[in-house]
Amino acid sequence: MIGKGYTDRLLTEMQVIKLVHNAFSDDDMEGKRVLCIIPDQTRTAPIDVMFRTVYAELAERVELLDFIIALGTHQPLSEEAINKRVGISQSDRAAHYPQARFFNHEWKNPDQLIVAGTFSEEEVLELSDGRMHAAVDVTINKMIYDYDLLLIIGPTFPHEVVGFSGGNKYLFPGIAGQEIIDMFHWLGALITNPLIIGNKYTPVRAVVDRAAAFLPMERRCMSLVVKGRGLAGLYIGTPEAAWEAASDLSDKLHISYETKSYHTVLSRAPLMYDDLWTGGKCMYKLEQVVADGGDLIIYAPHITEVSVSHGDIIEKIGYHVRDYFVKQPHRFKDIPGGVMAHSTHVRGIGTYENGVEHGRINVILATGISEATCHKINLGYRDPATINVEDYIDQEDEGILYVPKAGEMLYRLNTNSEGFE
Repeated sequence: MIGKGYTDRLLTEMQVIKLVHNAFSDDDMEGKRVLCIIPDQTRTAPIDVMFRTVYAELAERVELLDFIIALGTHQPLSEEAINKRVGISQSDRAAHYPQARFFNHEWKNPDQLIVAGTFSEEEVLELSDGRMHAAVDVTINKMIYDYDLLLIIGPTFPHEVVGFSGGNKYLFPGIAGQEIIDMFHWLGALITNPLIIGNKYTPVRAVVDRAAAFLPMERRCMSLVVKGRGLAGLYIGTPEAAWEAASDLSDKLHISYETKSYHTVLSRAPLMYDDLWTGGKCMYKLEQVVADGGDLIIYAPHITEVSVSHGDIIEKIGYHVRDYFVKQPHRFKDIPGGVMAHSTHVRGIGTYENGVEHGRINVILATGISEATCHKINLGYRDPATINVEDYIDQEDEGILYVPKAGEMLYRLNTNSEGFE
């Protein structure tokens, strides 16, 4: 593996170019068919720099240099949005990057998916530490079988489902089918966000890595560690090795250890989260520092939809603590596990006893989603027009925390224990 990372400064573009060159200079890339897997706009990363660098290094050496957006179950990107993601214009494609082709992952199109392998009941039981037992097909975008090399290019952050994002997670769920996505997202929900997020080796990471082992073609990864809008680290190697190094640096850069909890947290969603499905990260990353009975306010006037892809189902089931679903399995047997996982992650941990649900904290939306819809989906409502952000800034001594760009930085109490139950 080749890589470099800093906690106190950023890599220069020349350093990035040199690292990429060194990673491929000794390889026989001539004539290979390469599929690059990149994130959509909901992940902060200098994908423009990486696109230019990879294209310059490989375009003249390989037979194919294609790019697929690792959407998971997100909405497809328009041509304009794809161009913006890689930092080019439409005219640039023909003039300067003629060999690059771009594709959206189609997670709901059965004609675009293939079964790469199957986890037996016994394997699922082992991987889930006894929490799940049903066999599951490992489905993935079938176009990967047209390539010799899968090159993952994406950032690593603390993550609510897998522990730390990156590595093989860009394959599963990035370009995967619903069966395996639902399986491991629900596994993460069963363990709960506070016990998963910011921990490296989780049962979900084991599922993702085992699923990737079904793929017969070569896999490599450029794991990015982002600081602000720059790059603090770049590690190139197998997805497992590159992610290992990147997650170590992410642990140092992307976790803020707080000495106390707060009765009110104003979590401001950046514009890259355009619905609550993605904006839920503003809850996941801050849940641990909200005091018992406290308020977590997701402040996002620009968000007007619960979910573009899954809104109908979420409005049907609402947002609830884990045990609301676990103790009423008959009611939710037809609900996708990934949607239930999102529901319980946004609502947070709590209890469901004798038909009474109690969340540890209050989750309140100050968004463009109506008050009626908030009540329908079991979340609090606050008119965003009534929020004066200035009232929340520098109020930590008063028990109030304001996070101006929430969703990627994890906030954790120093006293929190780690591990799994």
